[in-house]
Amino acid sequence: MSILVVGSVALDTIKTPHSRCEEVLGGSATFFSFSARLFGQVNLVAVVGRDFPARYLKLFKEKGIDIAGLEAAGGETFRWEGEYEWDFNSAKTIATHLNVFSDFNPKIPAQYRHSKYVFLANIDPEIQERVLKQVIRPKLVACDTMNHWIESKKKQLTRFLKKVDILFLNDGEARQLSGENNLLRAAKAIFKFGPKRIIIKKGEHGAMLFSKNSVFCVPAFLLEEVYDPTGAGDTFAGGVMGYLANQKNLNDDVLRRAIVHGNIMATFAVEDFGPWRLVSLTKPEIEKRLKEFKRLTYF
Repeated sequence: MSILVVGSVALDTIKTPHSRCEEVLGGSATFFSFSARLFGQVNLVAVVGRDFPARYLKLFKEKGIDIAGLEAAGGETFRWEGEYEWDFNSAKTIATHLNVFSDFNPKIPAQYRHSKYVFLANIDPEIQERVLKQVIRPKLVACDTMNHWIESKKKQLTRFLKKVDILFLNDGEARQLSGENNLLRAAKAIFKFGPKRIIIKKGEHGAMLFSKNSVFCVPAFLLEEVYDPTGAGDTFAGGVMGYLANQKNLNDDVLRRAIVHGNIMATFAVEDFGPWRLVSLTKPEIEKRLKEFKRLTYF
């Protein structure tokens, strides 16, 4: 089954205690795609500028990611610059230049409109809704959001959530959206907006899955070194959606296994700057880490 992802493709400049990397390939759709492509076909919809390096376009194609929906607009590519301290929990944004992304109005190619699995990355909820109207009877719709949209477009976001099967957001965003500090109460409040399931990302502390009748918590895999956590959340989502696209059923047991797979994918993303670790990643490496994770969590 193919997966449609709509989000950003960017050029990032990142500084961590280890090093600094300039104009590395980034963006939510990028990390999601390089993660999900290890499970199946990915169709990417985004926008870049005329300055976007041709070698990155070639890389998407080499890894089997369909970029017929990657628009090249006049102007410069979206750029983000951030810095991490030693705890790596959150980035300090130094500069954001939306450039062509500021006018992003996705046009879904005809060959993508029958996609059964749809992931709407962190973009304006009104754009997310316009995208979904272009897709014909999807089987599963998931979306991500962020504090900016919760603050500036909460009405539009909560209206859109009625059409969403899985909502991805981090713990701070869950508290902000719900008005509740406790995550159990936060999830109950968010369910009233309409999503069928909620996945709360907790960074180095793992993730939580909420359905109407159950809660599942998964810890993070222990790593000796973290080099760059940029894109880890989108990588996680790519692993979750990639796994689900290969399953006949979408019950809670399957979703629990999907979250474990997403969790493992995110651990690879943080091992290098940008998506490079995901680019070189192989299925045997994923299986090996899954086995290590099972040993870590078994009791």
